[in-house]
Amino acid sequence: MFRRLVFLGLLVALAAASCAGTGGGNTIKIGGGFALTGDESSLDLPAANGAKLAVKEINAAGGVLGKQIDFIVHDSQYKMDVTAQTAKQFVEQDKIQAMVGYTDTDSVLASGPTFQQAGIPFITVGATSPKIPSQVGDMMFLACFGDNVQAAAGAEFAFKNFGKTAYLLWDKGVEYTTLLGAYFKARFTELGGTIVLEDSYDDKATDFAAQIAKVKALPQQPDFYYIAAMPYNVGPVVKQFRDAGITGPIVGGDGYDTPDLVSVAGAASNNVYFSTHALMDATNGTDGIKKFIAAYNKEYGHDPENAFAALGYDTVYLLVDAIKRAGSTDPQALKAAIEATKDFPGITGSISFTAGSHVPQKGVTIIAVKDGKFTLGAEVVPEKVPAP
Repeated sequence: MFRRLVFLGLLVALAAASCAGTGGGNTIKIGGGFALTGDESSLDLPAANGAKLAVKEINAAGGVLGKQIDFIVHDSQYKMDVTAQTAKQFVEQDKIQAMVGYTDTDSVLASGPTFQQAGIPFITVGATSPKIPSQVGDMMFLACFGDNVQAAAGAEFAFKNFGKTAYLLWDKGVEYTTLLGAYFKARFTELGGTIVLEDSYDDKATDFAAQIAKVKALPQQPDFYYIAAMPYNVGPVVKQFRDAGITGPIVGGDGYDTPDLVSVAGAASNNVYFSTHALMDATNGTDGIKKFIAAYNKEYGHDPENAFAALGYDTVYLLVDAIKRAGSTDPQALKAAIEATKDFPGITGSISFTAGSHVPQKGVTIIAVKDGKFTLGAEVVPEKVPAP
């Protein structure tokens, strides 16, 4: 009897050891942090839907490491205190083994330290500050390009197509827009461009009359206007500039990649250009984009709202690819597998990492708004990128 008990004990120990690397039970728990409601929801909700679609496809194909993915999503409401609270919930209550989510830098900075302290690998869907990995820690990765990359692309595109003088306006209350504006200025002036006027506004501003008055007082209007805005104020700021008679090209970043730009600004959104991650076009997009759009439409009854839907989808597949290669969800093994990712074929572009860089160097899509529709303006790989 004693020998039998010892043997049974060894079997239990071996079974526990075999589960240690992949997570106990029949599932792998992945957290999804998104602002499903609130000001950032026009980007985060599509990103969450793209991520959920990827999980559904992966589970239907047999899961990963013989297990189904348990995708646990919490709504951060785009409130930083709620974001911090849900980060603790993911770790302490949900016991997640990896984390994806968020399309803005402030949310990642509010939640990232909790995942870092817990040793949980975290890939942000669309937070674009290239400083994030150094600010959060070595478990932090970006599935998207950095703001220095998209700002450089915007600067080079505008310098080539519009001219050498620019007006610069940014939302001073958010990390994303502050960095984007600074990176744009660095690259544009390096090219030989001149910023004729710089200005900023409060994050919750709804009236831009003061900023517009300064622009109109210029002795000569610039060749274009670079405005670093969040998705919830890009529509109002564009509309008010146009209503004031400012008709020149307006250029911005991926915060413009929301249906709200056209629905709020209407015809005023014409002659607007912005950098983003991919053009969601069922006719002119890549084969991967076309396939994704069809699958998204079948699942949700409408086409993807923006490129953030595709980024959410890519991020889950990127993480699962690393789990497969690691053969485990052991945190350090998974981190090493993510770092070893090379030429992962995301539908928003090829993704590669190294131990020294957790930000992929991806190309940038420039969208031109024409007749209320997002069209392809250019595909840009910047010639030079400002340091993070």
